[in-house]
Amino acid sequence: MPQPSPPVRLVLRLRVDIVLAAWIAATPAWAATASGIVGDAIEGFIRPGYHALRMATVNLSQAGDALCAAPSEAALVAARASFGQVVDAWSRIEIIRFGPVTEHNRLERMLFWPDRKGTGLKQVQAALANRDASATDATTLAGKSVAMQGLGALEFVLYGTGSEALAAGDAYRCAYGTSISGNLATIAAELDEAWADPDGFARTWATPSDENPLYRDGTEAVTELMEVFVTGTELVRDVRLGGFLGAEPGGDKPRQALFWRSGKTVDSLAGNLDGMRALLEASRLAGALPDDQAWIGGEALFEFSNAATAAAGASGPLADVLADGDRRARLAYLGLVTSSLSDIFATRMSGALGLTAGFSSLDGD
Repeated sequence: MPQPSPPVRLVLRLRVDIVLAAWIAATPAWAATASGIVGDAIEGFIRPGYHALRMATVNLSQAGDALCAAPSEAALVAARASFGQVVDAWSRIEIIRFGPVTEHNRLERMLFWPDRKGTGLKQVQAALANRDASATDATTLAGKSVAMQGLGALEFVLYGTGSEALAAGDAYRCAYGTSISGNLATIAAELDEAWADPDGFARTWATPSDENPLYRDGTEAVTELMEVFVTGTELVRDVRLGGFLGAEPGGDKPRQALFWRSGKTVDSLAGNLDGMRALLEASRLAGALPDDQAWIGGEALFEFSNAATAAAGASGPLADVLADGDRRARLAYLGLVTSSLSDIFATRMSGALGLTAGFSSLDGD
């Protein structure tokens, strides 16, 4: 193939240099801005989020203790309400799937899901049937299967078959429930303290350097943040919503949904998405976009607003939602909005910021 003459090659080279220079000029100097963006994410969203989770689990433990001490229908209602508040707090901060939550199996111990083979359900049912005394102590429970000690297990205790006995004084079931609550409170406290530690993971993430074992430069640090949005939208659309919502109503599988017993399925989805919105605003990541692409940040916030509206119109027990054509359509629309958000973060915003995002931490889920 004939090669361009020297003058033509020179022109081509100049064009390439001009394009490269323009790209470099439009790309944030991450070495200077990464610490600020990451620091804002930590102070404005992550630390408050884990602290809110800690406080919600403390309230849950207290509600469980009150139920066991004086069983009644009112006490059971209060314990269930506290459970719902923990689900709400967890759903917002659950999108942070790196750092301290990955240590000591904390992520899986908080929530073992999906449970495709029903392993967790069988283990919880066996503990209840056999009155396994070792499951009624939070310390020994922490060493058992992750499926027996998290939110999924507690939901079955509070809402599953036989849960009405809690109001009538089922001492074992109540003791197992308070054991799970205590375990959740311990995990939440550990996460709160780990992120609050000035010399802990927060500092590692916010101060990238050649000596840093995890983040060598600002680009790697900000890419970690971007992956929260990429993975989070995939979690909502493919794993959570796609796990039960069929292409047509006949293909729906409500009992495969997370938190279907407690009626918190849609609330959990909404919490995940609202957590991402709050993180985007707190981190001010969109502020690093080039001026001619600053609209991408506004588009993301617009879609988050659409998602919140759709979720609000589809709240309630999942079986009832899926049986209602209008509310089911809102869930389907929520999936479309989440797909749009996925494209915004994985393609448009990542590209505009010169980041390479797209690795999923959901492998194996």
